[in-house]
Amino acid sequence: MAGAVREQAAAGREERGPGAPPGGAPAAGRPAGRRGRRLRLPGRRALVAALVAVLALGGFAGWALYGSGWLRVERVTVSGTDVLGREEVLDTARISTGAPMATVDTDAVEARLAAELPRIDSVEVDRVWPHRVVVRVTERRPAVLLRKGERFVEVDDGGVRFATVRTPPKRVPVAEMRVADSPSLERFGRQRLRESAVRVAGALSESVRRDTRTILVRSYDSVTLELTGGRTVLWGSAERGGAKSKALAAVMKAERDARHFDVSVPSAPAASAS
Repeated sequence: MAGAVREQAAAGREERGPGAPPGGAPAAGRPAGRRGRRLRLPGRRALVAALVAVLALGGFAGWALYGSGWLRVERVTVSGTDVLGREEVLDTARISTGAPMATVDTDAVEARLAAELPRIDSVEVDRVWPHRVVVRVTERRPAVLLRKGERFVEVDDGGVRFATVRTPPKRVPVAEMRVADSPSLERFGRQRLRESAVRVAGALSESVRRDTRTILVRSYDSVTLELTGGRTVLWGSAERGGAKSKALAAVMKAERDARHFDVSVPSAPAASAS
C-alpha cells in the first residue's frame, strides 16, 4: 500500500516538472496568465510619424507667431498720462505697428520709458493678444518747486527732481532758502536743507498742501509755511512730520479764525489771531 502511494507522488512530480510547487501553483515571480507575454515597443514607423507630427506642430506655431499676419501689432494704447503727451510716450516706446506680437520686448520698453522720460514714476507694458499692446503710465507729482533762475524744478515727495518748467503748476508750494546766515548751512549743507523742505511738503495733508504757497527754510530747525490768506504755520524741523500734520489739522479745526499756527511741538500745538 505504501509503495503505491509513493509511486503516485512520483508520477505527479513528473507531470508538474522538476522544481514545480505543490498543488500546481505557478512558480514564484511568474504570475498566472501572464507567462509568455512580452512588452511590445512602438515600431519604427510609429516613432517616425510621431516625430514628424511634433516638428510640423512646432513649425506651424513658429510660423503663426512670426511669419503669419495673424498675430501682429495693430494698435498701441497709452493710459495714465496727464502732463506727458500720448505721442511722446509712443515715440519713446518705439513699438512698431505691423511687427509680430511675439517680438515686443515688454521689459525693454518699460526700461526705455523710465530712463528717457523722468516724469514717469512707474510703467507697465502688456501684450493683449492677438493685436494690441497696452502702455500704462503713472506720472510723478510735484510735491515742491525749487527756483532755478526764472524756471522751477519739480521735485516729488521722494526727493526726485524730474522736470524743469517755466510756468509753475498751480497749488504746488515753492521752497525758499534763507539760510545764508544760519549755522545750519555749514553743519548740514544746502542740499540737506532743501531736502527738509521736500520732507515737510510730503508730510502735509492734501488740503494744506493746496493752500501752501511757500515753504520757507531758515535753518534745519526752523521751517515755516506761508499759506493763502496771510496765514502762517511754524513747523520747526522736518522731523515727526506725520504727528505735526495731524496736530495742524486739529488746531485749524478748533481755531477757525486763527491766522498763525505753531506745531513745532506737535503734542502742544498753538494758534493765535495775530
